[in-house]
Amino acid sequence: MNRATMLAAVSDGGHGWDLIVIGGGATGLGIAIDGAHRGYRTLLLEQSDFAKGTSSRSTKLVHGGVRYLQQGNIALVLEALKERGLLRQNAPHLVHDLPFIVPNYDWWEAPFYGIGLRLYDVLAGKHGFGKSRNLSKEKTLERIPTIETDGLRGGVIYYDGQFDDARLSINMAATAAEEGACLVNYMRVSGLEIENDCVSGVRAVDEESDDEFKVHGTVVINATGVYTDSVRQMERPDAIPMIRPSQGVHIVLDQSFLPGDSAIMVPHTDDGRVLFAIPWHGRTLIGTTDTPVDDTPLEPRPFQEELAFLLEHAARYLDKDPVPSDVLSAFAGLRPLVSAASDEDTAAISRDHTVHISRGGLMTVAGGKWTTYRKMAEDAVDQAITLGGFDEEPCTTAHLAIHGAMEDAESHGDLAIYGSDATAVQSVIDERDSYGVRLHNAFDTRAGEVAWAVRHEMARTVEDVLARRTRCLLLNARASVEAAPTVAAIMAEELDRDEAWASDQVAAYTKLAEGYMMT
Repeated sequence: MNRATMLAAVSDGGHGWDLIVIGGGATGLGIAIDGAHRGYRTLLLEQSDFAKGTSSRSTKLVHGGVRYLQQGNIALVLEALKERGLLRQNAPHLVHDLPFIVPNYDWWEAPFYGIGLRLYDVLAGKHGFGKSRNLSKEKTLERIPTIETDGLRGGVIYYDGQFDDARLSINMAATAAEEGACLVNYMRVSGLEIENDCVSGVRAVDEESDDEFKVHGTVVINATGVYTDSVRQMERPDAIPMIRPSQGVHIVLDQSFLPGDSAIMVPHTDDGRVLFAIPWHGRTLIGTTDTPVDDTPLEPRPFQEELAFLLEHAARYLDKDPVPSDVLSAFAGLRPLVSAASDEDTAAISRDHTVHISRGGLMTVAGGKWTTYRKMAEDAVDQAITLGGFDEEPCTTAHLAIHGAMEDAESHGDLAIYGSDATAVQSVIDERDSYGVRLHNAFDTRAGEVAWAVRHEMARTVEDVLARRTRCLLLNARASVEAAPTVAAIMAEELDRDEAWASDQVAAYTKLAEGYMMT
């Protein structure tokens, strides 16, 4: 992927698009893949970087949703379990099975959760990741040696999926590009073009050059997550809001808090959410909270009460009680929940997605969850075909491999997350001795991966590299700041920027990363 090439296609004023997708998160990228794969001329515009928002701040799970099973939303669980299986099939380099342990401290928990998780297995059918079963106290401790033992009776094991959300997003962008879509990051949609009371395109601003564009599209699709209503109000300022944003916070601890390859799932916390403690990239990830919010900044910050909540609950289930100084990184994400005005508890709002078409023809896709992005995209493009009067083409993305798909990616060691690109990434690393050096002792990432990210993954800022092309910001925020000058220097050379640009990038990144540190 090359931004200059993509931008040139947008600059071609005579080029009309079948689909213009606003938003470069999981939903928008999924729509771009589907639309282009069916042969429709597809353009995606993202105001910041791909997956800058919600899509890089998830709990890193590809799952059917045990909580939705508790709520009785069988249809959503069935759909998500099927999509979970397809995602593992189509992106095996980034999606893998993960065993979860539900610890039992009361007599009723083993039969209650055991029966529920066996139903989960049944619903998964051929897309199952493994069979659930009850565990003795001894077997539970073998799986989770650091679990709180006071009152522990045993546990229930079940299987779900884990992934790297931002890396999958970047690979999805590459997939869309390979299918013929045009995607541009740092291209903010500033307004909608309206002709005869119908939406006919968008106005956009290149955030790097301040150049303005007017782009015509037969169908404009709003896939902006928590910013859904602001785009809808570009067409109709009086549009009634349909999004009820909720903030979820996660903390990242050292691997010693949860050694091994099993996760902990707590079915019911004080705020009604499921709590997870998960091994991820050699760290321990704990989350998540659910706090209704009114503001939707591009860079949300954890509230102190949310961080305290996670530390308190982690201490209940781990024998080593984490304290603020143990937190390597703390990050917040905003969930775009579709809500009726009477809904008060965001933890109880369904993750079902909706496709809404305004009187002027603006299509909005909202709600849903990471796991079901492909189905959301299928539904959206199906509706766009009718709305745009296109020749109908069937959806075949259920069996479309995502860029990088590779069954034995782990054979590439530290470069496994690149899948089939790993050999090419290694070639870039081999260009210079300095490219083989780690960015920091806290990370496996090597300097050459920065050059790869700029050349082939449309990374434009130090944040793009440290937050999303690699996950350094989430794995250790303080260490990532120490790596920032090296990243900025490599990027400045690759992008033909000067030292002042590099200095500004380091300063901006340092300020951002401070919001991920607890102490």
